Amino acid sequence: MKKHILLIIDGLPGGGAENVTLTLAKGLQQRDCAVTLLSLSDRLDYEIPAGVNYIVDHDTNSGPFRKTHELSRRAASMDRLLPGLFAEFGKPALVISHLHKTDRIVVRSRVLRECNVWYCVHGMFSRTYLGNKTGFSRWLKQKKVQKVYRNRKVITVSEAIGTDLIEQSGIRPEKLITIYNPFNIKEIENRAEQENLFAGEDYILHVGRFHQVKRHDRLLAAFALADLPAKLVLIGQGEAAVTHAIQEKITALNLQDKVVLAGFHANPLPAIKGAKMVALSSDSEGLPTVLIEALICHTPIVSTACPGGVAEIMSGALQPYLAEMNEQALAEKMRLAWQTPPQITAEMYSKFDYEKILDKYLSLAE
Repeated sequence: MKKHILLIIDGLPGGGAENVTLTLAKGLQQRDCAVTLLSLSDRLDYEIPAGVNYIVDHDTNSGPFRKTHELSRRAASMDRLLPGLFAEFGKPALVISHLHKTDRIVVRSRVLRECNVWYCVHGMFSRTYLGNKTGFSRWLKQKKVQKVYRNRKVITVSEAIGTDLIEQSGIRPEKLITIYNPFNIKEIENRAEQENLFAGEDYILHVGRFHQVKRHDRLLAAFALADLPAKLVLIGQGEAAVTHAIQEKITALNLQDKVVLAGFHANPLPAIKGAKMVALSSDSEGLPTVLIEALICHTPIVSTACPGGVAEIMSGALQPYLAEMNEQALAEKMRLAWQTPPQITAEMYSKFDYEKILDKYLSLAE
């Protein structure tokens, strides 16, 4: 019987962690593992890789008190599903839980207590989950986070996240390792050759969900200040309120003719390859997928020097393209990348190579 690996995530809408999970599932399946991808939502914006066993355990409770016992209810639902799965494919040699809401459900599972479970943390808790909390509210949230990960086996997708977990969130895991996100370099190069909807135009590109932490307001202000002969293309989607705020900012800066809201793209790689640069403006990042994809496509990158994994990507010759976290500094780096783009080499992204990362994950299997 093949080695069974179970990946669990709370849904597969367009996003970096979701894309990474699918890449990991595909790679492990190609390494002759039986891979199950268990989604806790029926939201799916991507294609499931061939050969991966995809299961949805969607919560159908719509009652007025559904949030009160949601985590325990979802764990119980998962526990009813898992024994049949294990009977078919065998007890998993490795279980990987992705994203914090998933983790909060998985720790409540009785069935998974007997399994080799690792929790993969994709973001900076001090800046996201705890970021807008102060006083007692922050203390309470911090205790909840600590309870989830205390004495658990934790994977972080950047060294910075691991440091943040221990120093800022006060978490003491049983084991803590960093494994970078996997990137299939040859496949990315091939998929980047597909049709680019923005071909023939000079444009600066941002790829990311529409969320406050991404700071589209800062990006738009920096783009206006940089005053470059290019459009700004925003690939992504998000909550209606955030999208509306972005639209209002575009109008306030009189950028209606220079900014394109392009929506979600299941394959943004052709747009990445064709861009004059990829720009990030975030307040924090785990390990931003789009920066690594841009390097593989040999597209210049600029970013705020925000807490998280950006500095682990933009070191050496890329460091001059890191901006302080304000629109003036980001505008300056946009102009620098436009006038003097970096010379991108394979050494800048080789540590994220698919095969190396898969080896590290397989070493965790029991």
